[in-house]
Amino acid sequence: MLTSVASASSGGLLDALPLLLEVAPLAAIGYAYLRRASTLAARGRAVPPARQLAFGAGLLLVFTAVGTPLAHVSEELFSAHMVQHILLGDLGALLLALGLTGPVLAPLLRLPVVGRLRVLSHPVVALPLWVLNLYLWHLSALYQATLSSAPVHALMHSLILVLGLAMWLPLVGPLPTPRWFGDLAKLAYVVLVRLAGAALANVFIWADVVFYPDYRPGQAHWGIGPLADQGVAGSVLMLEGSLITVLLLAWLFLRAAGRDEDRQRLLDLAEERGVELSDGRAGRAAAAGTGAGAALERRLRGAGTQRESEER
Repeated sequence: MLTSVASASSGGLLDALPLLLEVAPLAAIGYAYLRRASTLAARGRAVPPARQLAFGAGLLLVFTAVGTPLAHVSEELFSAHMVQHILLGDLGALLLALGLTGPVLAPLLRLPVVGRLRVLSHPVVALPLWVLNLYLWHLSALYQATLSSAPVHALMHSLILVLGLAMWLPLVGPLPTPRWFGDLAKLAYVVLVRLAGAALANVFIWADVVFYPDYRPGQAHWGIGPLADQGVAGSVLMLEGSLITVLLLAWLFLRAAGRDEDRQRLLDLAEERGVELSDGRAGRAAAAGTGAGAALERRLRGAGTQRESEER
């Protein structure tokens, strides 16, 4: 009896091991973020509440994907697995990227290994890697391997999250991007992300071939046919991609409009204070964000005040 109890206990621990391997890093990341945010707040460089909220929401979505009953259902239904991957690589990764700031990342970026990995967030690198990862994992043989191997499944989730984060960083993250990666390039970037997801979604919606037969027992349990399950998965991917695209395009438009207003305000202030300021410099300060714009505005006001004092 004691042997059977010990065996059951051991089996329970082994069953829980994949979950622990996926959830423990989330807890560590959340703790590290809070520690860094607390340190920055003590130095007078607090992380904006909206960014902290975005990062926390991103961690919550990732936990929902791997640490709730959704993770179990995703082993029985392809459509549930698609929802899980959307939470990991799209929504969760996007919110995590929105929650990051330069000061938050500074200690990590000083590490030589992390510094070398920054190339993964370059738009020319990040987007192809994300697309390649998305399509490779949906090849029938590789995808079905994730259903029978916990390590392969964990690798799949890790790559979906990490490369999803790398894909979003050039668009919404704090790391510097190439000068050519302006508004039009970002618009094209969003469209390419959308097209890559839409193409895969259409394959699942319209295909008359069952790509992942290992789901058949789970689909029978839930009373849904394999092709219907694939169609639902494709529809979910299509709908989510459309909504995210609309939101990102609206964000890009509002951001560009706000940046033009900031640029013009800096130029007007420079003219008012009698300080020479080129349109290019004002535009770069506005594009760099509120911090750079505010710093230039303070210098302009200070230079104008000094000039007035000298004239008197």
